[in-house]
Amino acid sequence: MNNHATRLDHFQEGVFAAIDRKIAAYRAQGRELYNLSIGTPDFHPPEQVRKVIAEAALDGGNYRYTLHDSPELQQAVVDYYARRYGVAISANELLAVHGTQEGMGHLGMALCDKGDVVLLPNPGYPVFEAGAYFGEAEIVYYPIVRENAFLPKLDEIDEDVLRRTKYIVTSYPSNPTGAIAPKSFYEELIEYAKRYDFFIINDNAYSDIVFSEESGFSFLEIPGAKEVGAEFFSLSKSFNLTGARLSFFIGNEKLVGALDLMRSQLDFGVFYPLQLAAIEALSMPRDYVKAQCEEYKRRRDALCGGLRAIGWDVEDSKGTMFVFAKLPEQYPSSAEFCEKLLDETGVVCTPGISFGSLGEGYVRFALVRPAEELKKIAEIIGNSSLMK
Repeated sequence: MNNHATRLDHFQEGVFAAIDRKIAAYRAQGRELYNLSIGTPDFHPPEQVRKVIAEAALDGGNYRYTLHDSPELQQAVVDYYARRYGVAISANELLAVHGTQEGMGHLGMALCDKGDVVLLPNPGYPVFEAGAYFGEAEIVYYPIVRENAFLPKLDEIDEDVLRRTKYIVTSYPSNPTGAIAPKSFYEELIEYAKRYDFFIINDNAYSDIVFSEESGFSFLEIPGAKEVGAEFFSLSKSFNLTGARLSFFIGNEKLVGALDLMRSQLDFGVFYPLQLAAIEALSMPRDYVKAQCEEYKRRRDALCGGLRAIGWDVEDSKGTMFVFAKLPEQYPSSAEFCEKLLDETGVVCTPGISFGSLGEGYVRFALVRPAEELKKIAEIIGNSSLMK
């Protein structure tokens, strides 16, 4: 008898398995490793947010089922979007979820019938596919490549596919590519959504980590966006609340209502101390967030500049906490390169193939060490045989 549902056969160990085994073995040997593979910030959440959680956790009344988002939490999100993005939303246009990973993972089941098309970026974050797969959708990938600044060419997507599409997922600033998108891209996409009658789902995790002079923005700022779409807004990267799993699905009332109905059968709400933490984070001045973005920029400059100094032609990321580095020409396989990099230098990064077929030829580094250490890591790579 099979010990799991056949639907799980779709998900394999993949390229991470061998690397994970080596990491465990090297750690057991006491070897020094430089893990730049996972996007978990090494910064702490703001102290005032941690104090709110600590105090709320001592209140025995906060351990009941929450069932719904509190009015105070809803108002904090409404106020934040008005202040940060100039976007007016109402309480019935937002829903708290246990991180974008969970929200996106359930979205396909909430929106799709069997055979609906979901358009996903290649390369893209893996949960985009998982959510569509669990919704029994037909998954169609649109390519994003370096030669087009990792932006899709909408006019090259087959019209029959567009007519059958239920929703398209976008994600800028982009994990893994580090690319950003201009507002004109979303203006064009909204026109397509209206013409072909599909929804837009935007993953807005990194709008506070943009390295150009222009500020990051919300998809919902674009005229007509709420008519055809919604976005996930996460507190993980802006406020370092990754383990707290705090994100919001915001936008079109029907989309928010569908996910709310789906989750009402699975969930009893966000732990109340975490709701209070979110309220505090969203209400505090943004100086902390801006300073953190500047630190990420210093880290990006240290790593990318350091790698270029050793002869590895790596482009600067435009945003996010990641660098998507094109492999040196002598290495055709990102998984093989990652294993060799780990073996020779102790540096851990993520193979581009894990983000889709068009991620092959790249590796992703997470900027989760101080700038001085990232410069040192680049030197260690330069002194290895990999660059010779």
